Amino acid sequence: MGKPTGFKEIERHDNTYAPVSERIKHYREFVIPLPEAELRQQGARCMDCGIPYCHSGCPVNNLIPDWNDLVHEGNWRGALDALHATNNFPEFTGRICPAPCEASCTLNITDNPVTIKNIEAAIIDRGWQEGWIEPKISPRRSGKRVAVIGSGPAGLACAQQLARVGHGVTLFERNARLGGLLRYGIPDFKLEKHLIDRRLSQMRAEGVEFRSNVEVGTTVSVDDVMAEHDAVVLTGGSEQPRDMAIPGRELDGVHFAMHFLTQQNRRVAEEHIGQNRPILAGGKHVVVIGGGDTGSDCVGTSIRQGAASVTQLEIMPKPPESEDKSMTWPNWPLKLRTSSSHLEGAERDWSVSTGSFKGDGKRVTSLKLVRNKWEASAGGRMAMVEVEGSNFEIKADLVLLAMGFLHPRHDGAVEGYGVKLDERGNVLADTERYQTSRAGIFAAGDMRRGQSLVVWAIREGRQAAHAVDTYLMGSSSLPI
Repeated sequence: MGKPTGFKEIERHDNTYAPVSERIKHYREFVIPLPEAELRQQGARCMDCGIPYCHSGCPVNNLIPDWNDLVHEGNWRGALDALHATNNFPEFTGRICPAPCEASCTLNITDNPVTIKNIEAAIIDRGWQEGWIEPKISPRRSGKRVAVIGSGPAGLACAQQLARVGHGVTLFERNARLGGLLRYGIPDFKLEKHLIDRRLSQMRAEGVEFRSNVEVGTTVSVDDVMAEHDAVVLTGGSEQPRDMAIPGRELDGVHFAMHFLTQQNRRVAEEHIGQNRPILAGGKHVVVIGGGDTGSDCVGTSIRQGAASVTQLEIMPKPPESEDKSMTWPNWPLKLRTSSSHLEGAERDWSVSTGSFKGDGKRVTSLKLVRNKWEASAGGRMAMVEVEGSNFEIKADLVLLAMGFLHPRHDGAVEGYGVKLDERGNVLADTERYQTSRAGIFAAGDMRRGQSLVVWAIREGRQAAHAVDTYLMGSSSLPI
């Protein structure tokens, strides 16, 4: 702890953004990082707590006080080593993770946590800039082969860890390019794709074999993959979107959010969008149903496409501006969160249920909505009820359903391998062995736990790699 009184003397400063009028004209990242001198000051705010609650908030158990202090001292190389000790891809988490570590920071008791996420991103960006990040090639080969199915953050982390202990790893991806949701679901203005590509280059040098445009269970048989490998890891993510079974759902102009986002990411990459009709927001009144990160990404993308208006609806009540720290800290709190996309010109509304989609017989033209509230039922449980007489209607030319995901796709590898599912439809596996109901077949990430954060996917990919290495070799030197 280089400056014991730093948290008292130095105010929290965040990264800033390029002006709205500029950033909505392109799909590039628009964060303006803090200068080095100020980052070092922000690192000095870390209290090096006797019990570092930020560790409990971080799923990958980042050594946060360690690299905060190293940044304060100007030891960026040491900070990079500490960061990589627990996290394969800090450039992803430093950009798109909601930073539960900051919610757990002791200084968050006064709403002024350390700028952990900003410092993390600065460390890894400095590492790439200085050329410090190189392939870690195993000096020996195990003779074992592992197939990892799905190239999202869980699959990438798992594949990299296994390659670094000498296993032959083949990473299968059904899309033309690798990265899973990182590439096709996260807009470029939040995560530019060259960040993924340079990690893929590192992994290729470490011995990972990539096979894109290959869907296990469809274009290649599950039996062939199993026959050619000593273990299989399912990391396909949670891709089955939550739908709305209400009148008018069949109207043109009502789409799943991920179809909309994926198309735009393909356009930015100059990649063919497939046989589907283009989903574009230009000149349209856009309604996004769902208040989470995917909905926010739809807002920012719609604004960049030139939407006439963007409205985001949430079925739950509006959260409080700030949480009751005595009730929530150091856990992740329920409070109002406003993203950079919301600041670009969207309207938000809460406690709203969609009754039906209204159209002209072909296309959607409006939504019929109703206000709702929560009341205690006869049994004492809270239940959502409609507010009598609160029905209203809003114009809509494009509706994007961003209500989350139910479970992984079952067709293909999941059905092909015949693994058991849990009660939610996810692949059944525990968090110690990560092994499914079939010997030699493992599962990790959203495919196992359900939709979650990128940082959880990386953690599960790393832990699954440890489990697979133990299964193949009897023990493992990989970190858990």
